[in-house]
Amino acid sequence: MNFTINDAMVEAECDIRTSLLDLLREHLGLTGSKKGCNQGACGACTVLVDGERINACLALAVQYQGRSITTVEGLSARGELHPLQRAFIEHDGFQCGYCTPGQLCSAVAMAGEVARGLPSVVTADLAADRVTLTGDELRERMSGNLCRCGAYNGIVAAITETYADGDGRMLEKAA
Repeated sequence: MNFTINDAMVEAECDIRTSLLDLLREHLGLTGSKKGCNQGACGACTVLVDGERINACLALAVQYQGRSITTVEGLSARGELHPLQRAFIEHDGFQCGYCTPGQLCSAVAMAGEVARGLPSVVTADLAADRVTLTGDELRERMSGNLCRCGAYNGIVAAITETYADGDGRMLEKAA
């Protein structure tokens, strides 16, 4: 199987029943994405596929051949942390760190969804040109990523600092 993972072409030989998460962790040594519940309920395994977030534990690797896969290891560029990674550090957006890779990947994709004007279940005005990233909006959009330690306030602060202005309007997408 051939993949593009973190902007690198990768070839892997594995059983077609191998999950994307197991391909990343066990076959390719990319251990940033975590195996939490292995049922798609916790979000610890969240990765980006063509910029969209998916639970890698529920995805068969074979389905994602030829698509662009980004793991937490691929968020940084040229040795520099992604702005959201820096904000997580500054705002204590993690405690044990187990959920952090999934939280980061999910938040990056979530910011893209908001920037494209995609509504959530709590979006107040579906006809508005822009979605305002309020605390409730952000929490709803990140609800698929659980944190056992309860670092939610730091996570929300980090995402807000990175992606929203004081009025909740989206800033330009962070690099």
